Amino acid sequence: MSEIIKRGTILDGEIIDITHEGKGVAKINGLTVFIDGGTIGDIVKIKISEMKKRFALGKVLEIVKPSVYRVDSLCKVSENCGGCQLRDLKYEKQLELKTNKVINDIEKIGKLKNVIVHNIIGMEDPLRYRNKVQVPVDENHIGFYKKESHNIVDTDECIIQHELSEKAINIVREFMKKFNVSGYNRKTAEGNIRHVITKVSFKTKDTMIIIVTNTKRLPYYEELIDMLKKEIPSVKSIVQNINKNKTNLVLGDKNKVLYGDEKIIDYIGALKFNISPQSFFQINSIQTEILYKKALEYADLKGKETVYDIYCGIGTISLFLAQKAKKVYGIEVISEAIEDAKENAELNGIENVEFYEGTAETVLPELYKEGIKADVIVLDPPRKGCEKEVLDTIVSMKPERVVYVSCNPSTLARDLNYLSNKGFLVKEVQPVDVFAGSMHVECVVLLVNSGQVGK
Repeated sequence: MSEIIKRGTILDGEIIDITHEGKGVAKINGLTVFIDGGTIGDIVKIKISEMKKRFALGKVLEIVKPSVYRVDSLCKVSENCGGCQLRDLKYEKQLELKTNKVINDIEKIGKLKNVIVHNIIGMEDPLRYRNKVQVPVDENHIGFYKKESHNIVDTDECIIQHELSEKAINIVREFMKKFNVSGYNRKTAEGNIRHVITKVSFKTKDTMIIIVTNTKRLPYYEELIDMLKKEIPSVKSIVQNINKNKTNLVLGDKNKVLYGDEKIIDYIGALKFNISPQSFFQINSIQTEILYKKALEYADLKGKETVYDIYCGIGTISLFLAQKAKKVYGIEVISEAIEDAKENAELNGIENVEFYEGTAETVLPELYKEGIKADVIVLDPPRKGCEKEVLDTIVSMKPERVVYVSCNPSTLARDLNYLSNKGFLVKEVQPVDVFAGSMHVECVVLLVNSGQVGK
């Protein structure tokens, strides 16, 4: 069948799955077609755009019969914006899809059978949950990137952002029009404003607004401050970040505080965290607290344990663990994050934690050689997962438990396979829906030392 199909061929099919990039999947006479548009259960008319050896790419021309799982996305730009791949799918079905994604990756990539994977923990309200938003700006638009491009979809409303973020961005939009302040041209590297970033504390409503500029001076910044203060009384920090580099990196190295403080405070549970323009902080405070409480439950600390928190960031998990551990060692490569982590420990009056700057694959083996062994190790790596040196050191150290917090089920499954082959038993997996409306899945996993490590 696939040999006679070519570019431009029109086919009918049903979308039976969605990939982690948000593309629909159809099986038509044995041919797998990855499709732009549609959602699970839609009967669609598909136009083939490209043929590969073992699959095809296509685009939905028409939804012949809508899925029973289809809902109104509530978003004005969801068809073009690349942010939320699942906005037109019932939330219950989104959760089922994500749980199945975790199960399939653990079985197919991790080669692990009979692992307990709990149903994902969803949100009571999967809207307005983001405490941070960053939007690119060009000569004519402020919004989000179109799917698979760097073209900006002009956006004045985003239903997963906090209302204060939305208001701040629209004030900047009005300011640019009123005072003829230019957006950034990525081809010529000219113009003033490159990005607008907002950070909002869900607990206090304290708001930080960061204007990323291509220029040292932001024209009419005093007028912008007045506009923001008038409409958003909770604004505590307005910062200009200067980024003159021809790069895709959002933030430059230099910050100028235009108004208020350099940092705001946000909370996860009862713990306070200093948030600076460069700080990484989990974007969904509600679900992050659930995730971290589960990690603390899996760590099963009695007060006598030495714990490593590897890839510790600004110390969020470290400080949760330190409340019940004897000693916590945090490792992080980003120097600004380590400084924030130390400040956050002081802010919360927590003294039984030490932070080390450097790559995990360098610092962890060094500490182990110095004789600092862990009873419990917590991992929270980036999407690429753990380096082999980190996993090998864990195997040599033989901790009683490993708690793995993951933002990517595929690399999680790969690392679980490695650790399970080295004597660790994967006890259970708890997915948590931190990024509702998208295909991203967070998980926390408990592994225990089976006593066969190194044999």
